[in-house]
Amino acid sequence: LSGAVTNTPGLGAAQQANSDLNGIDAPDIALGYAVSYPLGVVGIILSLLALKYLLRINTAQEEKEAEVGLGHLQELTVRPVSIEVRNESVDGIKIKELRPSLNRKFVISRIKHREGGETELVNSETVIHVGDIILVISTPIDVEAITIFFGKEIKMEWEQLNKQLISRRILITKPELNGKTLSQLKIRNNFGASITRINRSGVDLVAGPQLQLQMGDRVTIVGTELAVAHAEKVLGNSMKRLNHPNLIPIFIGIALGCILGSIPFAFPGIPQPVKLGLAGGPLIVSILISRFGPKYKLITYTTISANLMLREIGISIFLACVGLGAGEGFVDTIIHGGGYIWVGYGVIITILPLLITGLVGRYYCKLNYFTLIGVLAGSTTNPPALAYSNDLTSCDAPAVGYATVYPLTMFLRVLTAQLLILSLG
Repeated sequence: LSGAVTNTPGLGAAQQANSDLNGIDAPDIALGYAVSYPLGVVGIILSLLALKYLLRINTAQEEKEAEVGLGHLQELTVRPVSIEVRNESVDGIKIKELRPSLNRKFVISRIKHREGGETELVNSETVIHVGDIILVISTPIDVEAITIFFGKEIKMEWEQLNKQLISRRILITKPELNGKTLSQLKIRNNFGASITRINRSGVDLVAGPQLQLQMGDRVTIVGTELAVAHAEKVLGNSMKRLNHPNLIPIFIGIALGCILGSIPFAFPGIPQPVKLGLAGGPLIVSILISRFGPKYKLITYTTISANLMLREIGISIFLACVGLGAGEGFVDTIIHGGGYIWVGYGVIITILPLLITGLVGRYYCKLNYFTLIGVLAGSTTNPPALAYSNDLTSCDAPAVGYATVYPLTMFLRVLTAQLLILSLG
């Protein structure tokens, strides 16, 4: 099972569960993994390719739909829209009073007044009048409702109206800003500039007042040259600082993960408690640290190259140990020990669920094809399948689908392997 779905942590969990239950190591676990793993990788990629022909996919059309945000980034990415205010009920209302009635995530960046034609940045005290033109930053899923509420979308070249206002992206590189909300920075009050959006891990977020900043965020700031320069000094904008490794959160996560992984969880009907193990424990803790770490001043930013290096070294060492343990009897198992039957089971475990889930995802859930293959690659926790999916398109849909399901799938794989050992053992 673990080899067929290319899930190495599941193998480790199964070995640990067997050792806890029987007090001895079972070499067949590592052998079964080693035998089924190669065809697991190939089988997953072949399944994704088979779905392309079974579903009669038009890749150009699917990519076009994926790029405009259908089904995978609709709630995450943001876009600007210029709106002429026509709703008389908002005439004379301050911006801070509009948020409760709209109940949408948005930022009003600039305003062109009806009288005088002046263009300026806005703050919470800015008063809106009918006939004003506003630049709103929001998610595609909210833009339509916001546009209808205020009035009518129009085209506007804001850069030409006030050339003193510039827009610049600045990196958050000061550790003391990690976990602070935008409202705490008071950029607008102190410097006369506005933060309109935040790019985190390639995704643009609406710059709401309560959004917490993290190291490595890229914030878009609008203001005069002088105001933006002052804000830049406060935020950091130093690539050199981002290259500094933040090792403390990593080792805190490993330590807490090992503790969590050693805590037994009892299931009815299972004689032996289940543990998350050295794979599941750190995974759960890492997700929690990523979500809540900035609140407690833990800097979780790691450069992509350092992240990949740590992962590749860890998985290489683990696989080397598995290979050393299983290699001695590998050929004999295939030829004389019925290993070819294990390969057959592995092929069924690999391909059948993927094809069924792919058909359900397409016809019932109406998923975009590139999102679908990313989800399937994530459900098998298979990086080679993700690489194959990314090679098929230039859009982010496979990566987003993969990242969305990967943590839960990894957790379930670890539990499933242990439950099989404990229930059948």
